[in-house]
Amino acid sequence: MKIAIDAFGSDNAPFPEVEGAILAIKEDFCDKVFLVGNEERLSKELDKFFYDENRIEIINASQIITMQDSPSRIVKQKKDSSLVKSIQLQKDGIVDAVVSAGNTGAVMAASLFTYGRVKNILRPAIATHFPTQKGNQIILDVGANVDCSSENLLQFAKLGSLYSRFFFNNEHPRVALLNIGEESSKGNELVKKTYTKLDNFKDINFIGNIEGKDLLKGIADVIVCDGFVGNVMLKTVEGAAYTIFSIMKEQIKKDWIAKLGALLSFPVYAYLKKKMDHTEYGGALLVGLNGISVVSHGRSNSNAIKNAVHVASKIAKSGFIAHTKEYFERIEK
Repeated sequence: MKIAIDAFGSDNAPFPEVEGAILAIKEDFCDKVFLVGNEERLSKELDKFFYDENRIEIINASQIITMQDSPSRIVKQKKDSSLVKSIQLQKDGIVDAVVSAGNTGAVMAASLFTYGRVKNILRPAIATHFPTQKGNQIILDVGANVDCSSENLLQFAKLGSLYSRFFFNNEHPRVALLNIGEESSKGNELVKKTYTKLDNFKDINFIGNIEGKDLLKGIADVIVCDGFVGNVMLKTVEGAAYTIFSIMKEQIKKDWIAKLGALLSFPVYAYLKKKMDHTEYGGALLVGLNGISVVSHGRSNSNAIKNAVHVASKIAKSGFIAHTKEYFERIEK
């Protein structure tokens, strides 16, 4: 597998991208990495490391996408940006997937414009992995589509089911609809219409509504919601996890008894921290497109980039895109 990394996407670029690429090839997550960005800066950064030079190649790009850039204009106005050139590498068949920790809207816009949607898919979505008590689940959409129709959410459920099958090898992934109550009568008109569609669509293992309090229990393998709800939910959980660990650190520093207790419980603390650490999950996949783009946090470190490469490579190997095309051509006739 060959993976392109937008080397100037993250907040601290290009260090996380460069080190993440080196870690990825050392752990054999892919065969080769193309680092796309300013050649001079990337060469200087790579000189700090020992690595197999045959497995990392620099593709020069003179422009950088910023948070101020309009996502809808970047493909035309910044053709020589690290993001657009990375995605074009996949379009041209040089790489199998792209990783970027840049502006999510820009990654989505550039990917959509370059790859195009899978036939019969109305809107692409952002699907992310989410840790639970019983393993990982997939949540979509988490930000691409603020306003959705019930048909959009039904398609997200189909895409999420395919993703779970080909990434986590779940033969019959359990699909749930995020709502304010478990009863089918709960929620707004959009959610109630979507519930009916999901309940009547027998090709999906729909288990009903799920409330926010049950998200981390591992009840479902795929959680479906619109991008507004999904994005708020994701950032709330991330913020809550960060706050809990910060409070724990403050309490541990207060007296020696707390420090002793922390020392004894360190293995549990370390396990919990690792399980809730977003860098362990790499990034979110843009689903519904004719190509593979994985988006990581802007604050990604090298571990996050490494794991994003792993996600991208695993998806490329699984044949997820080809199966998605076949499925939607057959099911949406």
